Amino acid sequence: MSDQRQRLLDVAQADGRLTSVVGAVFDRYGAVWAGGAGDAPGLDGQYRIGSITKTMTAVLVMQARDEGLLDLDDHLSVHLGEIGYGEVTVRDALAHVSGMQSEPRGQWWERTRGSDFATLVAANDGSGRVAGPGEWFHYSNLGYGLLGEVVARRFGGRWRDLVNDRLFRPLGMRSTSYLPRPGAQAGWSVDHFTGIRVHEPLTETGAMAPAGQLWSTLADLVTWGQVLAGVHPQVIAPSTLEEMGRPVTPTYGLGLMLGVHPGGRLVGHDGSMPGFMASLQVDPDSGIGSVVLTNATTGISPRELAISLIEGDPDASDERPAPWRPTTALPSEVIGVPGVWFWGNTAYEMRWHNQGLELRQMARGGLLWERFELTGEGVLTGVMGYHRGETLDVVRRSSGSISHLECATFVYTRTPYDPYVDIPGGHPR
Repeated sequence: MSDQRQRLLDVAQADGRLTSVVGAVFDRYGAVWAGGAGDAPGLDGQYRIGSITKTMTAVLVMQARDEGLLDLDDHLSVHLGEIGYGEVTVRDALAHVSGMQSEPRGQWWERTRGSDFATLVAANDGSGRVAGPGEWFHYSNLGYGLLGEVVARRFGGRWRDLVNDRLFRPLGMRSTSYLPRPGAQAGWSVDHFTGIRVHEPLTETGAMAPAGQLWSTLADLVTWGQVLAGVHPQVIAPSTLEEMGRPVTPTYGLGLMLGVHPGGRLVGHDGSMPGFMASLQVDPDSGIGSVVLTNATTGISPRELAISLIEGDPDASDERPAPWRPTTALPSEVIGVPGVWFWGNTAYEMRWHNQGLELRQMARGGLLWERFELTGEGVLTGVMGYHRGETLDVVRRSSGSISHLECATFVYTRTPYDPYVDIPGGHPR
């Protein structure tokens, strides 16, 4: 099973072009397996966890309810005064069925320095509503910004202090923090065509922090997963946890994503912020769960990977893919080549990947079609596919710009063409 799980991480790192990915499987007693791929830091490496933060905000809301400080059917205006969306209930905001807009107005909150609460509500007057209360599930980050202020006012403290004092400190989650600690993983975005990495912005999100601000580690999220499995009733009562896991919509309860795996049901949450993705999934009946953290903006479904880690992959082979290696610079011979190309009307993407050009058919989900590598005096030679052994010529104009690509009379251009009229040669595939 350990080899199966490690291979899942290896494949995710290679196919998803992840700088690093780490995962752990746990039960009610602690971690039972942990692994990593790429430049992985281990159990104590800190990553941004994005919307897993929402589960912690939701637990604070439920604590406040259990202590008699609010009712789930209260309108937000009861606690926040006359604001836009003041008619939304606490319950509907927790479950993303309030009908309020998904994101606060203004610049993209995940990539810009956050404002205070007064500025947030001044910019969001309720006119962005997309549905009536309870009409349908519409995920709202804005809703959790408002819920964070509700608990701050009810408990009489800042949200960032409340999660620390009421959750992390009692649980011993010493590596979970509002801002990254020294040595935390850098967030990366990878250019789709060239494989060149760029740093993603590291932002302090202000009043939107309750929706996705926090940083954590595998070890600490194992502990939080145990909370969601009912191991720590001093943090949240079992009956309250069970209430959070009841479906409001088929895929969401009160602050928890809902799902299934071959062994039963799941509760948890995914998370993403620029440069990071995460998922925490746990079977509340068995207490078995998993955590996945990676420092990449895109590349995998962290939830699918987390669920796969729980079960392992009994059909997995022993073969390991070559690890993805970030591109530091494009060779001069291929500058301008990565991008979208057409053979006739068929669209392909040409991607520079692990020191080679990969031709992938876009209409077939990015299926790898052919691969060319530089050999000899800067010659691009096919190493797999129909044109294995053939030379790919990059035909440039006198200005240095690329006219077209050609390999054994197969011609690729930037726009669709009629291979029997516009370009000499070209054989149908």
